[in-house]
Amino acid sequence: MTYKQIKWLILTIPTITIGLWEYVRHEYLLPYISMELGNWLAPVLVLLVTLLFLTQLFKLIEENQEELNRAKAVQAVLEEREKIARELHDGIAQSLFFLNAQVSQIERMKQAEALPLDKLKESVHRTNDYVRQAIANLRHAADADRNPWLQGMESLMDELRLETDMQFETTWDIPDSLLTAKEKVELLAIVREALLNIHKHADATRIRVQAMTTTTGWLCRIMDNGIGFEPEAIVSGSRYGLKMMRDRASNMSWILQIDRKDGETRVTIEGGA
Repeated sequence: MTYKQIKWLILTIPTITIGLWEYVRHEYLLPYISMELGNWLAPVLVLLVTLLFLTQLFKLIEENQEELNRAKAVQAVLEEREKIARELHDGIAQSLFFLNAQVSQIERMKQAEALPLDKLKESVHRTNDYVRQAIANLRHAADADRNPWLQGMESLMDELRLETDMQFETTWDIPDSLLTAKEKVELLAIVREALLNIHKHADATRIRVQAMTTTTGWLCRIMDNGIGFEPEAIVSGSRYGLKMMRDRASNMSWILQIDRKDGETRVTIEGGA
């Protein structure tokens, strides 16, 4: 039954009910029912018909509205995934273009010692990261009940749970509207890289991810109870994962800090509103 049909039934049923009652009362029931009693019975009859029929129609309207809201939510998820996929595609295209330019430069060089291998490796690493992130976000079906752009991070956590004994605690209170599509992609990439670094190097058993709003914007923190980190690696940026995280945060004008407190390693990303 369509919404238009339900609406007309709600409008006409009480009118038809009172019309039929008045007709039957005046034609057949006047010898048995007084005018005063008939006037009292009319609203009672309308109330009974309302409870019997109109409540069912209202229930149908609520079900239709819930279905419509569900469809809108799914559409919103698909649109959000499309924006994120577009950002990822742009990142991959830029990295591949830079990689192609570096390879062309290598081909024109004559001296092997002059080859920019570090830049080439870094570009390959970035491209691989974008591809991995794109696959993680797009191979899973959209779920309207969850934050769509966080499903890639949740899928990585699910994979790590299967491979290790790590326990995850996630508290995400950053409103979806506070971040642009590009900011979501970059923040998700940093969080994913932090999780992968913990998995590879920290020997941690518990990871906590907290995200919240602040007076100046928002804050995201990844904490683990692993063995910690080497300060030299943080300062020198010799690890590509850490360097990539810093580069992403710097490009977005975010503050990224890595420290250790109360037996936990903390990666903190702060951004402005």
